[in-house]
Order: sequence, then structure tokens, then C-alpha cells
Amino acid sequence: MFILSKLFWIIAQPLSLAFVLGLGGLVASLSRFPRLGFFSTGLGLFILFVTLYTSAGTVALQALEARFPKAEHDPAQVSCLIVLGGAFSNNVNTRRGGYEMGEAADRFVEALRLARNYPTAKILVSGGDGSLSGAYEGDALTAERFFEAFGIHPDRLIRETTSRNTSENVTNTKSLLEKAGLQNCLLITSAFHMPRAMGLMRKDGLAATPWPTDYRTDGITSLGLDFTQPTLNAQQTATALREWIGLSVYYLSGKTSALFPAP
Repeated sequence: MFILSKLFWIIAQPLSLAFVLGLGGLVASLSRFPRLGFFSTGLGLFILFVTLYTSAGTVALQALEARFPKAEHDPAQVSCLIVLGGAFSNNVNTRRGGYEMGEAADRFVEALRLARNYPTAKILVSGGDGSLSGAYEGDALTAERFFEAFGIHPDRLIRETTSRNTSENVTNTKSLLEKAGLQNCLLITSAFHMPRAMGLMRKDGLAATPWPTDYRTDGITSLGLDFTQPTLNAQQTATALREWIGLSVYYLSGKTSALFPAP
């Protein structure tokens, strides 16, 4: 299932899908199906236009980010922090060491802030190698270097190193929390990713307080044309589409009890 989902996303992401439709349209046009070719090419161009030159991706992403609101104040007590991986540049760190970060770096920046504010809290980092090749170290391994560099003792870390996706994150985290006897945890992940993560945790009977971070939108963007930042628009659309597909698949497969989990 993991490999299938990876292969599916290679084709399903907007720019890839537009290319496949365009290529298919060209082949069909040169064969005996010119109408099919016209339709396929037109659909590919439409997807490309929406992806690059509208705010559709940002609007879809901010709906996800708004689902679980950010807390106004830090809690009085915290016994553990659950940090979902996906923040480190694993291919770079595997070769070079260190802790180079990607777009979701705020997950670990926020975890570091909270770890300093709650010096007795344990930090459970969930994240193995989610690549198809399986050749890279996961976030849970890199996290030890990251936290230690900022004065957080390794004894506070609980590393979950085998998960490759969000479903495995939650399943493996549950067993580690039960083994360590930890409760009253904060779940730290990207705001757009929080609905899917919380849906999985509830289905598994795992209680945690959502602690969203890594916001990608301003929360007030409306649907419209945007010719100023096609690269960002494409990135926002891909991120939103992947998350909405993930929510749908997990719901249809019974891994979550709600299509769009809410507080």
C-alpha cells in the first residue's frame, strides 16, 4: 500500500497530471481519436492554468489550516511532545550529517521552544524514511542531533524510527506512549496536516492536544486569479491536493471516522 500510494502521487500531483494529459492528448490527436486528444489536451491545460495562475491551492490549503485553531496560550502542564516528521532534508542529512531543514521546519522549532519551556517533558519524534528507495535516515534520527545542538539532553527523546507515513506515525507512536506510560501530550505537526493526524489518533484511541504550526497561508485569501507567483501557487496546490486525497483515502479505508475531522 505504501509503494502504491507513492507511485499514485507521482502521477496525481497537478503538474504531473497536466503533463500526462497533454502527452496523452498529443498521442490521441496523432492517431484515430482527435476528439479525445483535444479533450485530454484541454483538460491538461485547464489543470495547469488553475495550478499556476489561480489561488485555488491556497484556498484549499487554508481550509485545512483553519480546522484546528491555534491555542492562544501555552498549557499549564505538558508531560510529552509528539512531533511528526517531515521537516528535515533527509537526503542531504544522510550524506552530510547535520540537521538541514525543509518547509516544515516550524514543527521542530516549535518543539524546541516547548521543550525549553517544559524541561521535564519527554519528546517523542515519529519519522522514519518515507522515500521509495529507503536509503535515507528519518527525522527521528536527525532530531537527536538537532535537539542536542540546542542543549536538549538525548535522554528526553523517544525516537520512533520506522514509520513511513502518517498512519504508521500514529500506530507506532501509540505503542511507544503506552510503553512509556505517557499522557497529556501535545501533537505538533503542520496546521494543514492536523485534521488527518488527529483523525487517525482518535480512531486509534490515542488522546492528544492538537498543537498546529507551520502555517503556509494568511487565512484570508479568496479564490481568484494570481499571475504573480506561479511557482508558489503550484506548490500550495500540490500540498493541498495531497492532504485532501489523504483525508479521503483514510476515511474510505476506515482508518478515520470522519472525512474532515474537527476539534
